[in-house]
Amino acid sequence: MIRSLFRAACAATCVAVLAACAASPPTLSTGATTAAAPAGAARQATGSGTASPLTTPARKSETVKVGLLLPLSGGGQAGLVAETMRKAAELAVTDLNAPHVTLLVRDDKATPEGAEAAAREVTTAGAEIILGPLFARSVQAAASVARPANVPLVAFSNDRQVAGPGVSLLSFLAEPEVGRVISYAAAQGKKRLVALVPDDAYGKIVEIALRQAAARDGARLLAIEIYPSQANGMLDAVTKLRDAMRGIEEHGDPIDALFIAGGEEALAALSPQLKQSGIVTPRLKVLGTGALDYANAGRDPILLGAWFAAPDPKGWKDFADRYARAHGHAPPRIASLAYDAVGVAVALSQGPDGARYIPSQMLRQSGFTGVDGHFRLTSDGLADRALAVLEVQAFGARVIDLPPAQSAEKVARLH
Repeated sequence: MIRSLFRAACAATCVAVLAACAASPPTLSTGATTAAAPAGAARQATGSGTASPLTTPARKSETVKVGLLLPLSGGGQAGLVAETMRKAAELAVTDLNAPHVTLLVRDDKATPEGAEAAAREVTTAGAEIILGPLFARSVQAAASVARPANVPLVAFSNDRQVAGPGVSLLSFLAEPEVGRVISYAAAQGKKRLVALVPDDAYGKIVEIALRQAAARDGARLLAIEIYPSQANGMLDAVTKLRDAMRGIEEHGDPIDALFIAGGEEALAALSPQLKQSGIVTPRLKVLGTGALDYANAGRDPILLGAWFAAPDPKGWKDFADRYARAHGHAPPRIASLAYDAVGVAVALSQGPDGARYIPSQMLRQSGFTGVDGHFRLTSDGLADRALAVLEVQAFGARVIDLPPAQSAEKVARLH
């Protein structure tokens, strides 16, 4: 189920793909803050029971205020997801043994106006860093308050256009996933590629990333077809790709791989048409983004054995188990972003007042390690993540290539 919700990576909202949040949460007061965690509550993500010295603050008596802006009163899935992200953030405060950190939780009402008001409220209350909002327009509005106040924003939007100085996006983006899986495939000799990408903003980003990755890794993108969102329109794109592949193979070497961009719904509609067309054969490796990692992907014979790039799932599994024990239901996949954002705030909270969250600390080369593995915040406002390569199995997915190794001395662990 890893990050199927991010399959529309440049959309302004991500509500429609958050169905994993199944339980109805309790009502939250918009002015709520977290309770102090009991001493010694921090634990390693592995469940070893050993507290991490890097998350033990130097001055526990000094309160550090952290703003958390979420669409708590947003309708439908937005409100449900916001509530689970709040719970994940509070779980991080407890897990990381940070009673000195106070979360100033505010409802941004899923609107730019609400986000601006919420950002103003938490900065006035003394927040040194703001986590959130979730939606792109809300991030822009909150940034209009945070930037003049020199308060950094770590947001959860997947629209890279809102990233920049003072605004970091912790979300998952398509480009690094495409680059990682294409690099791995090329190293395995899969260098002659064709692709199917959706006719939307996400598809345009994937197409650019594919062309760049192929050129960098010595692969060739021989044909690409754009498919519409309507199932009855997908057949035309599949047929055109099949005909192109036949023409290519008549005049050259066999095609090695088919890259398919899309989430669960799109792939479910494409799969029978791919099967009927005869495109997918045992020698053709299917590739994709992290959107391939959903619960039933392996039941589809077209996707069984496909490769995709995503964080090592071990950290997510450990977090999801802790969350479920605490709240009685599984978290949606996006909840890890709130947990890791709090981890960043906690990891830097030991610094002196006024210098905890300055750019040199936020963008430190050593980065951080959280639920979704190692990452580094960059000057362009994006998260540079260490991604694994996974293979779709009949039940779930398995890691076939670990993320790039990180020096234990260099990585500052969040837990």
